[in-house]
Amino acid sequence: MKKNKVIDIQKLKNLNTPFATLTAYDFPTAQIINMLNIPLVLVGDSASMVVYGYNDTTTIEMDEMLLICRAVERGAKKALLVGDMPFMSYQPSVEIAITNAGKFIKEGKMDAVKLEGGIEYIDRISAIIKAGIPVVGHIGLQPQSVLIDSGYKIKGKTAKGALKIYQDAVALEKAGVFALVLEGVPEEVAKIITQNIKIPTIGIGAGCFCDGQIQVFHDVVGLLGPNVPKHANVFIDAQSAIMKGLKEYQLEVEQKQFPNQSNAINMDQKELNLLKQKIENL
Repeated sequence: MKKNKVIDIQKLKNLNTPFATLTAYDFPTAQIINMLNIPLVLVGDSASMVVYGYNDTTTIEMDEMLLICRAVERGAKKALLVGDMPFMSYQPSVEIAITNAGKFIKEGKMDAVKLEGGIEYIDRISAIIKAGIPVVGHIGLQPQSVLIDSGYKIKGKTAKGALKIYQDAVALEKAGVFALVLEGVPEEVAKIITQNIKIPTIGIGAGCFCDGQIQVFHDVVGLLGPNVPKHANVFIDAQSAIMKGLKEYQLEVEQKQFPNQSNAINMDQKELNLLKQKIENL
């Protein structure tokens, strides 16, 4: 079983080979993804909403992220595993950023980390890389900025805004990130960036010109229902399939059809008779 490394992700861009990546948050999901040739799995801070039920990604804590990282690592043995650094785990200082990035590697068993931000966080990114930890950058729409942005807003729709994203991309490549997530940007902007940097771009809501794509597992399998973000498609209606199965289970229990004899554990008749005799003698 070949384990993907940073160099393998770069080779995909060098060979002009489009690639799909996914998020994962638990052991069984990671096992399913492990059956596919998915080169990179992100343990995303989107777990804040799809796993823990919080309103946005600013709430989830380091210990909650590390818990699911360890679960994913036990199931996904082939993909390069990237831990998503949560809100306020790197923003306060370079020292805090290095410490928490190190926790993702040592405690979370990740192969790399991802953090949001452009030029303004170059010092954190450079320091983490200098410490020996591979980094995936994330620019454009940055979900951890939902409070300051007053919502999830597309970035780069003007020439000025697009230039800022382009400059961030160039700066992050120079700082040493090995891949770059482009989220919520016009596909024209993503295309220009992809064509002008040597590292792989991974799009989410950034059109079809990125080197790879990343999607939230729960969205693409319809686990949370049919209402998914514009950037996602539901490829299988898992929620309906699960509901159908659970309704059948409920009905069979209510009608005394489950469990049946094939599910039962039976006692030796001799021992059963002895038990009944002992109970009668109590």
